[in-house]
Amino acid sequence: MNHLNPTVLLVHGAFAESASWNGVIKELHGAGTDAVAVANPLRSLSGDASYLRDVIASTEGPVILAGHSYGGMVITQAAADNPKVQGLVYVAAFAPDTGESAVALSGSAPGSTLGQTLEGRPLNDGTTELSIRLEAFHEQFCADVDAPTAALMARTQRPVTEAALTEGLPTSRPAWRSLPSWFVLGTEDRNIPAAAIRAEAARAGARGTHELTGASHAISVSRPFEVAATIAQAVAACRADHAA
Repeated sequence: MNHLNPTVLLVHGAFAESASWNGVIKELHGAGTDAVAVANPLRSLSGDASYLRDVIASTEGPVILAGHSYGGMVITQAAADNPKVQGLVYVAAFAPDTGESAVALSGSAPGSTLGQTLEGRPLNDGTTELSIRLEAFHEQFCADVDAPTAALMARTQRPVTEAALTEGLPTSRPAWRSLPSWFVLGTEDRNIPAAAIRAEAARAGARGTHELTGASHAISVSRPFEVAATIAQAVAACRADHAA
């Protein structure tokens, strides 16, 4: 086992799915970095993070976690006090502190229009899951991808429970307080305002913050090369840190 070669685990967020990482995986594998997309359940922050911890435990060797959108909430919780995790990459993602929820952070700066595009579906257990309306998906989520791709993304989006988006971060030790972090964001993100992500990156003391001018929330799809480059920077830095 080579502990200098971490596996990158890619965690999608709400209204996306594992294939949203395809372009990023292609770039990383082409550069010799192993990367695997994790199927995020999107049922509850605590439960989703517990599932990710199981994936981390079953992955050979150290890992670097990359989370998109709500996936940033999940990686922050799952990596807390987890010795297998070497670094964190936030891809148009939330980086919460203790008690902060995705809903609260999305409103921490003006600009999110997500709420007005959502529709709810009641579930038998009394909870509600949320999706972006099909006709609103392209403009809201991925305005910088072509229309046929956006249509496919809209129809393969994974709903998220309202409870997952409103649950505050449980841990008293958010992982970004002890692990190195990197951020990449789109300046035209309509789900999470760029200003909110910049503030969270500054709070986390990020080693790198990369802004993609004109990019939407779905930067893992529309700008996979730049997202992969940020992840590769994290991998190289973590290798160097743990080789010293």
